Amino acid sequence: MTITIRRANPKDAAAYARFMSHPEVYAGLMQLPFTDEDVWRSKLADGCGPGKTDLLLAAELNGEVVGSAGLHPVGLALRRRHALTLGISVAPQAQGQGLGTALMEAMCNYADNWIGALRIELTVYTDNERALALYRKFGFEIEGTFKGYAMRNGQYADSHSMARFHPNPPRIYSGAVMA
Repeated sequence: MTITIRRANPKDAAAYARFMSHPEVYAGLMQLPFTDEDVWRSKLADGCGPGKTDLLLAAELNGEVVGSAGLHPVGLALRRRHALTLGISVAPQAQGQGLGTALMEAMCNYADNWIGALRIELTVYTDNERALALYRKFGFEIEGTFKGYAMRNGQYADSHSMARFHPNPPRIYSGAVMA
């Protein structure tokens, strides 16, 4: 089993459309079902374009794209530049094989060691135990619960707001050049 984490690109659109349209995947996301390849090609092209600050990752298992993750600015407010939002998904047949962990490691490393983000935020359904366990493993804590937050399968579902703070916030280094 070989897991590869890399930057996503518009060529991944067909794979994203395939696994993101799976009922077991979109039921756990805050996105709508039935997205197609063209929609994903457009999203990926936009997110990977010049000047974009989003990090879009694709996870491959044995050469097949079966997972995705993203870090995104929370908005345009200058006073919120220290915070990012996170999203992650893994195809059902690839769950439980370490892809979520590999994606989270890559995103936390990027946020902590390359862009100095202080805070990573996410929203997760309260009954998504697998996702909650993954997020807790990486230091995310529940900050609040939203009642009736989103429509899912004809019912309003509750969700948690979770956040993770940088474990060792950046400081000015005044010694020799670090390797």
